[in-house]
Amino acid sequence: MTKEPIHIIGGGMAGSEAAWQAANLGVPVILHEMRGVKGTHAHKTDHLAELVCSNSFRSDDHETNAVGVLHEEMRRLNGIIISTAADHQVPAGSALAVDRDGFSAAVTAKLEAHPNITIVREEIGGIPPEDWSSVIIATGPLTSEALANAIGGVTGEEDLAFFDAIAPIVQVDSVNMEIAWRQSRYDKPGPHGDTAAYINCPMDEDEYNAFIDALLDGEKTEFKDWEKDTPYFEGCLPIEVMAERGRETLRYGPMKPIGLTNAHKPDVKAHAVVQLRQDNALGTLWNMVGFQTKLKYGAQTDIFRMIPGLENAVFSRLGGIHRNTFINSPKLIDNQLRLKKMPRLRFAGQVTGVEGYVESAAMGLLAGRFAAYERLGMDMTPPPETTALGALLGHITGGHLVAGGTFQPMNVNFGLFPAPETVPNKDENGKRLRGKEKGRAKKREMAKRALVDIDNWAEQFMATS
Repeated sequence: MTKEPIHIIGGGMAGSEAAWQAANLGVPVILHEMRGVKGTHAHKTDHLAELVCSNSFRSDDHETNAVGVLHEEMRRLNGIIISTAADHQVPAGSALAVDRDGFSAAVTAKLEAHPNITIVREEIGGIPPEDWSSVIIATGPLTSEALANAIGGVTGEEDLAFFDAIAPIVQVDSVNMEIAWRQSRYDKPGPHGDTAAYINCPMDEDEYNAFIDALLDGEKTEFKDWEKDTPYFEGCLPIEVMAERGRETLRYGPMKPIGLTNAHKPDVKAHAVVQLRQDNALGTLWNMVGFQTKLKYGAQTDIFRMIPGLENAVFSRLGGIHRNTFINSPKLIDNQLRLKKMPRLRFAGQVTGVEGYVESAAMGLLAGRFAAYERLGMDMTPPPETTALGALLGHITGGHLVAGGTFQPMNVNFGLFPAPETVPNKDENGKRLRGKEKGRAKKREMAKRALVDIDNWAEQFMATS
């Protein structure tokens, strides 16, 4: 076994997961993180795996939801991100949400305590030296300008980027619970049986229209000239950009009223509903679901206090926006996440064009394992495309390009999985499945197959390690 280390640049979700995976396979790791000597405009601490946007890892349902399947696959592969999230979980219905400070502090402590991991606080401002024969670049959406320019010089590609926006956080004791109420959509219970994990703020039609007008008229952040043509990621659009697409857009998006009954006025159906989700373990901070924004701070406080129940809201954090950078992965990297022009470099996380905390950590998990097995002189095939890990890897390395040949970021979803060979036509009572029920059955088959296949894949490599 060689003692030459794997160098990992970036201590976010992907870098932390990659370090953990490689170190647990017995390979020494040097993790380089610039925060501590140089900050970013989005991070607030120097903790590893800091959550800069939402505190949610999204659905934890591993039977009918693709991200839930990804959660479960990572659990079965001893993922540090998903296991630590479980230790710091806060109520969020069927979603997996965490106390952000407790979570990142715990990940940091685990990595600092690992005997095979050395953490170095420094900025890597260019392509690593030649004697770093195995490098994972996991610098995420906030890759420093110096390193991004260096990567661009090697790849010959123009920068690709999108804007990712941050939702505001409200102090819960400033919410007017004589107007708002606690309920999860359709009263769906979370992992601890909680059917009231969200705070709901209702709007009637007049209130909704006034709110839309204010969003459209509110003063927005001005972009720099070089940022103006950068596309947004469709899965994380600012609230006012969604409003610009039509007055009803928000009522069919983050403000949809379906599945909710106003506890104060059960006979009155809300025209729209704003939801808040718990953001810390104490339950004192709640974030505004889907309310990422590029409104200026003064406009945010004025406009968001128009929401019934938030008229006296105290904001612990207002929304913001930052530029996310990613590479044209289908063209540039292979199915082991290696840069084709310079195979000693691997990429992991959001810089590869996956979107979301879990997806970023998932690519870190694979990069760490690929690099470790390579160090140990063993071949490691990618996970099957029938798994969530394999489907996501296939998206960023298999040529999944949108019309016109432009690669765009993607969350994990069942559309990336191959269709199951068979889908039941009837339920357990013999009733014929139709429409949504048929679609749910198809998802169950894909989820069930994914977990069987990830277990078989993992067992194969455990036997050879």
